Amino acid sequence: MENTEKTWGITKPISSAPPTPAESHSTALLLEELRRQNTFETASENKKREKVLVDLQRIADEFVRKVARAKEPHNDVLIRDARGEVFTYGSYCLGVYGPGSDIDTLVTAPRYVTRDDYFKYFPDLLTQMAPPGAITGLTAVEDAFVPIIKFEYWGISIDLIFSRIATLTQFPPHGKLELTSNEHLRGLDDRELRSLNGTRVTREILNLVPEQSTFRTALRAIKLWAQRRAIYANIIGFPGGVVWAMMVARVCQLYPKATSATIVAKFFLVMKGWPWPIPVQLKHMEDGPLNVRVWNPKIYKSDSFHLMPVITPAYPQMCATFNITKSTKTIIQRELERGVVLTDKILGSERPWKDLFVKHTFFTQDHKYYLAVITTSTTKEAHKIWSGFVESKVRILVGELERHSSVALARPFNKGFERQHLSKTDEETAEIQNGRLLYVTEEEEEDSAGAAAVEEESRLDGDTDSQDPKVKAEDATKPTRMYTTTHYIGLELAEGAKSLDLSYQVNTFKQMCTEWEKYSTELNFLSVQHVKNLNLPDDVFEPGEVKPTRPLKKPAVNGAAAVTQRKRNAPTEGHPPPPAKRQQSSAAAAG
Repeated sequence: MENTEKTWGITKPISSAPPTPAESHSTALLLEELRRQNTFETASENKKREKVLVDLQRIADEFVRKVARAKEPHNDVLIRDARGEVFTYGSYCLGVYGPGSDIDTLVTAPRYVTRDDYFKYFPDLLTQMAPPGAITGLTAVEDAFVPIIKFEYWGISIDLIFSRIATLTQFPPHGKLELTSNEHLRGLDDRELRSLNGTRVTREILNLVPEQSTFRTALRAIKLWAQRRAIYANIIGFPGGVVWAMMVARVCQLYPKATSATIVAKFFLVMKGWPWPIPVQLKHMEDGPLNVRVWNPKIYKSDSFHLMPVITPAYPQMCATFNITKSTKTIIQRELERGVVLTDKILGSERPWKDLFVKHTFFTQDHKYYLAVITTSTTKEAHKIWSGFVESKVRILVGELERHSSVALARPFNKGFERQHLSKTDEETAEIQNGRLLYVTEEEEEDSAGAAAVEEESRLDGDTDSQDPKVKAEDATKPTRMYTTTHYIGLELAEGAKSLDLSYQVNTFKQMCTEWEKYSTELNFLSVQHVKNLNLPDDVFEPGEVKPTRPLKKPAVNGAAAVTQRKRNAPTEGHPPPPAKRQQSSAAAAG
């Protein structure tokens, strides 16, 4: 009898064997561990998220009606039928979100609604139509790679992007608009295409896996593992959420009847042995209606340099892992090897699932030398922009470092450490800019900025010349609040390397960043410092983690008594390490 079983993906499955009782039992244990690790949202929080999306849909409809009234006030039919459509993408759409997860959201509108309209009307409508106090931290970033409005709605973080559907003047009833049609891409600019791409890719992933529930449980496990092992951050050079999702989806295609526990184990086995740079693809490349670039290393030379290509399944197909460097690839492969060993023992009932999710040892064990990339700003808003820009360029510094003959590996940590400081003098400001933590203070209260603005307004309304001299003197000595974000890069030296001068790489990186058109010498500063593991600040360690320390004793020689070595106190925020010198015998970076 002819086998008519469906083929998922671009190759036949490796195995279509049904699960064994032992594999089903292991999946039950995996689910128990994921619940124990608090990866699932509560029922009440789920309802809260659903209510937020209902509200956003209501606001989106009013937004489109408002634009229709403004542009065609006499077109009653257009105004009557005006509506938008809200879609989700990312972890919420995939069904793998948990406590604290944001909701990635897309607002779509008919052809007559523009991106300028979106930023003109939508922020005000949010605050007007949401319940009082529901919207906090509202920030619109119009010139981003993907223009976005960011805010919190009842404490849930929302990333809201926008695109027109240029082929439609009116939308069908809610729930009827399908973005999977490539025809909806016609007439859009690059930013609109990128905005639509998130939802299209997410929906395609779900359509291309054999069993969505199996996929979701396995993906929850892989996301938790990647986060715990500090290899989850697209902007830094590791896979982001959508990449891990596509990699898990490919394994699901190769084992279409496997349980989630088996998929997790096969994930490590398949990806450890993947023949890079052959790409991970969920479907064959397809043609579309647009004259746009799709990933093709035979045509585009730059595409051939991608080390671990994972290709998005929706047209136009792109490589989602172009940020991965030689060092981050090495770290990912090490972690995959660890996963192979552990899952083999877990499925053999020799180890529990919790061992897979043990936290990384980036600060406690992995490196002796680090570079600290420190961005500093004198206002909160300026720091969001400046620190975000530098964060997006850290991977470029990593690429330069790993090309140095004495550097075997440069591993960036997957998140930055934000701190606030109070400075009273120029000398203290310089110390803060170069990594000193003597002046760290509590974070500013949310409404203190507003209070400061009110204070400034009242000052301007009054007669400044008649201000009390004592008040003027107090203002002159009032501490300046400063904002810093520090990204750490762990270094592994090449065998035989005894000294390391990274001044060229560091200065080139600093020059690139400070030549950015939005860089301001009055608001921003960038420093790169060498830090030894003994001098890492306290706040990079979590409770229960042991900071690296010097050995207490030197070994005895020729029968002599062991010599006790005076232990140098590890630095704290009150007594931090001094700024790095320009060059040291073992490792140095010009700051």
